[in-house]
Amino acid sequence: MRSLTVAREACERFHPGLLAALEDLTLTEREAEGSPVIEIYRRHNGPGLLVPASYAGGEASPLEAVRVQRALSALSPSLGIATAMHHFTVAMLFALAETADRLTPAQVKVLSGIAADGLLLASGWAEGRTDQNILLPSVTAELTPEGYRVNGSKKPCSLSSAMDVLTASVAVTDADGNGALALLLIPGNSPGITTRPFWASPVLAAAQSHEVLLDNVLVPEELAITSTPDDADRLDDLQQSGFLWFELLASATYTGAASTLVNAVFEAGRGDAQSRAALATKLDAAIALLEGTARAVEAGLSGDEAVASVLVARYAGQDLLAATVDLAAEMLGGIAFIKSFDVAYLASAVRALAFHPPSRASVATQLDEYFQGQQLRLQ
Repeated sequence: MRSLTVAREACERFHPGLLAALEDLTLTEREAEGSPVIEIYRRHNGPGLLVPASYAGGEASPLEAVRVQRALSALSPSLGIATAMHHFTVAMLFALAETADRLTPAQVKVLSGIAADGLLLASGWAEGRTDQNILLPSVTAELTPEGYRVNGSKKPCSLSSAMDVLTASVAVTDADGNGALALLLIPGNSPGITTRPFWASPVLAAAQSHEVLLDNVLVPEELAITSTPDDADRLDDLQQSGFLWFELLASATYTGAASTLVNAVFEAGRGDAQSRAALATKLDAAIALLEGTARAVEAGLSGDEAVASVLVARYAGQDLLAATVDLAAEMLGGIAFIKSFDVAYLASAVRALAFHPPSRASVATQLDEYFQGQQLRLQ
């Protein structure tokens, strides 16, 4: 299928041999708890995809990144989700590197190791609380003479077993008792970090999305990125960059999973030419929305307009993908559904796009106001 071929070619340019290594396993093996797909990805230079060339990375453009993400997610949606969490965090950190007057030596060491050493960064924003505002984390960090003492938990946290660094949003209190938001770069092997099973569903189980517990974890002060009264919007700006990348890559992940079902219809010759063309049109419409937004961001689209564009692509694509997998499963037929793990699994996995923040309902009012000409206000 043409769109999948384009995606696979992009993936092969950045990660030679990755797709072949993944294809040595069945989908069942790739998606199971304890699957080796994350380590396979690490061995094929996966962590450095969005890292600038000056830091030995691939420096993929937004368009290239969503294509790579589609290709690997067509083989392993779990790997797609896990790596989307890593990549949007990487994008956020390098956005900081571009604007910061000075990075601490410890921060530079983390950035330098992502591509060179294959470091994987877990994204510790979610806390398993319904309608949570990520700018108001419940995880706390107290500044002490030794550094920050961190307590709380993050869940679900993808890459919970494979992570080298946990990037966690925390509420900090300084020596004067003032509160602020901070992003901590916490070494994954720090004393006091443990994991606890959280993800009970077999769907996307290989993403390692479990609970990460932090019990009096000591983090050096130089591994903290904090806001101050003089630059209170600093982390907000970083989060906008991360938000754009997350929505692009998460949408690409589920588009890749849907592509596998559509490709199966074509390979099996199911339906007639008109039905297959209608099916592929739905999928390619979702791809076009996503790639159009990626191209716009690459060309300089930013601010409210960029956020609104990526949300439109995500929600419209979400509807298109749901219709696509329903039709693909129907065209593949009942025997394929009964006999194959793949059909039911992929159809279920694609539906998970609806569960990623922000939910459609949570931003309906803000989008309504934006479409009428007001500022986009996301929380």
